Amino acid sequence: MAEISASLVKELREKTGAGMMDCKKALTETAADIEAAVDWLRKKGLAAAAKKAGRIAAEGLVAVVSEGSKGALVEVNAETDFVARNEQFRGFVKSVADLALSTGDDVDALKAGKLPDGKTIEEELTALIATVGENMNFRRAKTLSVSHGVVASYMHSATVPGLGKIGVLVALESSGDAAKLTEVGKQIAMHVAAANPQFLSVDAVDSASLERERAVLSEQAAASGKPPAVIEKMVDGRIRKYYEEVVLLEQVFVIDGETKISKVVENAAKSLGVPVKLAGFARFALGEGIEKEQKDFAAEVAAQLGH
Repeated sequence: MAEISASLVKELREKTGAGMMDCKKALTETAADIEAAVDWLRKKGLAAAAKKAGRIAAEGLVAVVSEGSKGALVEVNAETDFVARNEQFRGFVKSVADLALSTGDDVDALKAGKLPDGKTIEEELTALIATVGENMNFRRAKTLSVSHGVVASYMHSATVPGLGKIGVLVALESSGDAAKLTEVGKQIAMHVAAANPQFLSVDAVDSASLERERAVLSEQAAASGKPPAVIEKMVDGRIRKYYEEVVLLEQVFVIDGETKISKVVENAAKSLGVPVKLAGFARFALGEGIEKEQKDFAAEVAAQLGH
């Protein structure tokens, strides 16, 4: 029996885009003949992923799942919104979120993780690409947990429970009643979905982001021609405004339009009779940061006609 080296498996994966175990099996079945292995994979419908790998996948689904004191968010992309309505795709994304909840948010480790049917996430994704006919990508995952308290979840405009386009997790540390904490956490999560904060607290604001903002504001204020002392106060005032825009605890609660989130947490602590700490949050919006392909339909038709 021919030896199946790791480099041979790697070469076949690069040629076909098929999963590692499928490549190893193909090489075993074809006595390590790489071209025969390519054909074997093609016949099984497992080599289709390679041709689709270059296509932009910015649609798909975000999944959120929470269970007591822990929660998970994942994003799996596809090329079209149509795939998000595919039951097999939905089931896959939900399974990825469930696995993240139990094993963590390291994407590479998750890709090698086993699903209930025994396949790895990577193998299942490759099979889905071949079946559905679109490029897909397991893009990211995030988990939150607290030692005492709850991790509440919210999915904005859920297509089915736990699946949609904007998913949020909010972690509250407290020994208070779990049901009441979850209710508060969900309201804050709804706020996060709408307001899209970038940082949890003022202390958590990235120093580079703050300095960049201060430099812009200083230049704007200097253009007013006012004395330096006045300019400094203007900049400080605008920095406070900046915090109110990007820091969760400084934002005004979208549900009532007047209470700061820090006060919402404080009020929850008074109501429950025990301390409550907003320990963290996570927000995934489908496709954010992916540069979507802009197609010029007229140019596309002209190209096909050879003009």
